[in-house]
Formats: sequence, structure tokens, C-alpha cells
Amino acid sequence: MAAAPSLIFITGGVRSGKSSFAEKKALEIAGETGGNLIYFATGVLSDEEMSERIAKHQHDREAGQYEWNTVEQPIEIGKHAEKFTRQDIVLLDCVTTLLNNELFSSEKSWDQTFLESVKKRILNGIAAINNHAKTMIVVSNEVVYEPLYEKEIVMTYGRLLGIIHRQLVEAADEAYLVEAGIPILMKGVK
Repeated sequence: MAAAPSLIFITGGVRSGKSSFAEKKALEIAGETGGNLIYFATGVLSDEEMSERIAKHQHDREAGQYEWNTVEQPIEIGKHAEKFTRQDIVLLDCVTTLLNNELFSSEKSWDQTFLESVKKRILNGIAAINNHAKTMIVVSNEVVYEPLYEKEIVMTYGRLLGIIHRQLVEAADEAYLVEAGIPILMKGVK
């Protein structure tokens, strides 16, 4: 049996099936290694749609044959790193929500120093969790740049997310793009 990958990055468009694929990937690794399943949720109940999405994800995990433990932490995810062990398969869902939470959790202006601190907090938090866990699966969304989204706040968010994605893919053992429910291996060996 080959060693489980340490870091898996999964991205795709909204409702592309990336979270379902990430859960299947985590279950596959847990089945092969006997590891513990940890769902690291970054979502915050902000409106009815988000409430429905969270409920669906919870239902999907509860309906399966494996038991998931859930950690809910909308910001500063690195605080939980030492709770994990080499028996844990941690699924972080998702980076785009985490970035949003980090950016809007304070009243600070989005100057370069603040943006750099947010980027470091996210990447260092993921690295810290990954260093303690057996495998970490990180889910994120692709954000499309369209001319109609020329507002500086949206462009800043998109650029920062792109930088975070590049660094995560560089560190990842495997990276996938999920399109219309089909996972496409972009990095790694199948």
C-alpha cells in the first residue's frame, strides 16, 4: 500500500462537486489507513442559503458509514493544529470562506501589511495542521475575473486568493480541479 498523500488541494467552481469529491477522497484514505475523519468547517451562518449549505454538508457526512468529527473555526485555523494526530485525515472546507472571514473579521484597512498577515495566517495555519495530521485535504473555489467585477475590493480578494492557491498547489502532493462533478488531476501521480 502506498503512503497517503500529506496535502491534497481541490478547487473548482461553485457547486462543481468539489466538496463531495473531497469527502470521497478522505473516506478512501481513511479506509486504506484506518485514520480518523475530521471535517474542519470555516463557514459561518450568515444567511438562509449558507444555513442550507451547511445543513446539507452535515447531513451528507452523518448519512455515511464513517464517523466524522467536526471542528468549526471561521478564522485563525492554526489554533487547532496541535489537536490533530498522525491518525487524522483533515478536510478543510473551504479556503475562500476562510479568506473572506479573515479579511472581514477586523476593521483594519486592506493595506499591503494587513493582506500579507492574512495570507500568512491562512498558509501557516494550513501548514501547521498538515504537519500534525496524516493527510490534509484543502478545498477552495475558483474565482473568475470578469470586467464587470472591477471593484477594487473584489480584485484584491481575487488576487490574494490566487496567490494562496499557487502556494497551496506548490506545497501539495496532489491537486485537483473539479469541473461539473469530474475531478481532473492537475498535480501528482494517480
